[in-house]
Amino acid sequence: MSLEGRKINFAAGPAKLPEEVLLKMQEEQLNFNGLGVSVIEMSHRSKEFGVLLNETISLIRELMNVPDNFEILFMQGGGTGQFAAIPLNLKGNHDHADYIVTGAWSSKAAEEAEKYIKVKKVFQPSKPYVTVPDQEKWVHDEKAAYLYYCANETVHGIEFTPTAPESHNVPLVADVSSNFMARPFDFKDHGVVFGGAQKNLGAAGLTIVIVRKDLIGKQQAITPAVFSYKEMIANNSLYNTPPTGGIYTTNLVLKWIKSKGGLQAIYELNLQKSGLIYGIIDNSNGFYHCAVDKRYRSIMNVCFRIGGPSGNEDLEAEFLKGAADRNMISLKGHRSVGGIRASLYNAITLEETQVLATWMNEFQKAHSA
Repeated sequence: MSLEGRKINFAAGPAKLPEEVLLKMQEEQLNFNGLGVSVIEMSHRSKEFGVLLNETISLIRELMNVPDNFEILFMQGGGTGQFAAIPLNLKGNHDHADYIVTGAWSSKAAEEAEKYIKVKKVFQPSKPYVTVPDQEKWVHDEKAAYLYYCANETVHGIEFTPTAPESHNVPLVADVSSNFMARPFDFKDHGVVFGGAQKNLGAAGLTIVIVRKDLIGKQQAITPAVFSYKEMIANNSLYNTPPTGGIYTTNLVLKWIKSKGGLQAIYELNLQKSGLIYGIIDNSNGFYHCAVDKRYRSIMNVCFRIGGPSGNEDLEAEFLKGAADRNMISLKGHRSVGGIRASLYNAITLEETQVLATWMNEFQKAHSA
């Protein structure tokens, strides 16, 4: 298959997959491993699919250095489904849970959780979301069921770096949907780490949930079986038909990550890519403006305005048209914030990022004159 006609896809998710993965999927689509059927036609109860499933679990454990006291689950419902599943599974005898709200997704998570547990926010969120308040000012409760945070806010471009928040002796719950395997991850103090696969690890439809074993079995009586960590673990993620094609796609992406040198190598490349774009923004004399506190700038989702802090919509529309003419798509910012958003997920190459950087420099030069 020729890759001619492929766009440079800066979408926030579903997002670009590595070309090597897409070509392998095409090669095996009609006949997986000589079985005469496609993966998406195979029974999820078959021995052959079981091998694929267990290999995918092993790859996640290897690449992320997942400790032995954690289980790895393949679920459905997306990250949004976990907004409900987490309080349903972790409430136990606790009255409430603590939430860190730093953007749109952690805000949605807190709102959904309120249906199943009392939610306390460790600080009063303020809009626009541009930073993470100093932890010394947070109000924690060591009686909380857990402390929830979103590791990377896709909409606003805010990322917890370089470390997770302090746990204050309760399990941390991390939504890593948009920086899953973008950098090495420290499981210290964490109870649950979860994310949808459609940004960095594969196709839409698969949700990966990594759960500490001592937290399993505390689900509320109303917890649906498909959202129950206990049920899913007891059935090796096969309580119901899983997204077989999604698991296969993630398997290939994980092998691709491993072939690139693992998470440290991926992380170093991601720093190069994001540094290239942030460097242009910071040296543009205000032509490009990123409002996010530099301490918490996302290396995955670079959000900025053109023409000043509030943005000039005419300039931004012109920039997006020029980008499209240069084969770049999906650079428009989220509808709730506007502006430009370049999502530099693992599959985006340094060369593709350079195409964007070149256009940014050209566009500024043309309008600065």
